[in-house]
Amino acid sequence: MEFSFDVVKKLGVLSESGKWTKEINLIKWSDNAPKYDIRTWNTETGVPGKGLALSLDEIKVLKAVLNDIDLDAE
Repeated sequence: MEFSFDVVKKLGVLSESGKWTKEINLIKWSDNAPKYDIRTWNTETGVPGKGLALSLDEIKVLKAVLNDIDLDAE
């Protein structure tokens, strides 16, 4: 099964390791609505690796959860 993707908006690079980056972007997969996407990307080929696509509602919940984490207590 073939798929296509369009990076609607690059939001940020979370980390880099060799030829791979972990990024958060807004991506339109095939003919679906754009989703917020946390995924690894090969910097040499632009090929996506494994990742997670989140709807707007899910990213709002994730943001709230992250805001509630006390990073100084970890």
